[in-house]
Amino acid sequence: MRGPTAFVRIGTAGWTVPAAVAEAFPSEGTGLERYSARFDCAEINSSFHRSHRPGTWRRWAESVPDGFLFSAKLSKEVTHKRRLADCSEPLAQSLAEMEELGDRLGILLVQLPPSLAFEPALAEAFFTGLRARWERPIAVEPRHPSWFEAEPDSLLADRRIARVAADPARVPAASEPGGWRGLAYYRLHGSPVTYRSSYDDGRLETYAGRIAAETAPVWCIFDNTASSAAAGDALKLQALLASLPRSGGEGDHPKGGGGVDGSA
Repeated sequence: MRGPTAFVRIGTAGWTVPAAVAEAFPSEGTGLERYSARFDCAEINSSFHRSHRPGTWRRWAESVPDGFLFSAKLSKEVTHKRRLADCSEPLAQSLAEMEELGDRLGILLVQLPPSLAFEPALAEAFFTGLRARWERPIAVEPRHPSWFEAEPDSLLADRRIARVAADPARVPAASEPGGWRGLAYYRLHGSPVTYRSSYDDGRLETYAGRIAAETAPVWCIFDNTASSAAAGDALKLQALLASLPRSGGEGDHPKGGGGVDGSA
C-alpha cells in the first residue's frame, strides 16, 4: 500500500491466517494464497533455522500475486554459530537457496545474536563481503548495545545496509531506523510480552504516524505471532495508514525507487 509519504509494505513473520481475522481473507486457497490476497509482503524466518529445497522456495514465489515481496532471514549458521567469521561457505549456501524466489525476494534480513558486540574489523569484513555478493536491499537487526553508536551506523550506511527499528528495543536507539536510510524496516516482536503482546492499545496509531513521516520505502513486519496477534495488528495498521491524508500524488514515489520495492 502507499502511505502518505512513501511506499509502505505491511505484513507478518510467516503467513498464518488466524481464525480471529479469517473473515478478512479469502476462504479458498492455500494459507499463503489467502494471506497474499490482503498483504503485499511476508518475512520468511524458517530460513534462519533450516534449509529448504529449491522447489519449496519456487512454490512460495509462484503462490503470490505480482507485486508481492518476501524478506528472508539469513541462516543462523552464519550469524549465531559462526558469528560472522569464517562463514563464506554457509553464507553462499543460504544466499543461493533464497535466489530461488527470483524477483519475489525483496530483502535479505540479517539478525545478530544479543551477545555479539560490534567489532569494527569483523563487521567491516563481513558486511563488505556480503554487499559485494548481494546487490539487493539488506536489513540488519543487531541486538547488542554496542551496535547503536556512530561507528557501526556509519559502516552500515556506507554499505547501503538498513538497521532495523525493533520493539522491544534493547536501547532507545534500537527503536529507530538506522544505518542506510534508503529503507526503513520495522520489526515489532510484541511487548511487554515478546512474541505475544498486541499493539492494539494505542501504539498502532503511534506507529502509523511514524511510518507516515518516513520519506524512504517502509517495511513493517509484525512478529507477535505466538498469540496470533500479528495479522490483526497488521490489518489495523493498514487501515490506519489508508485513512491518513496523502501528501503527494501517485507518481511522487514510484514503486521501484532504489530497488527496494520494485522487481529486481
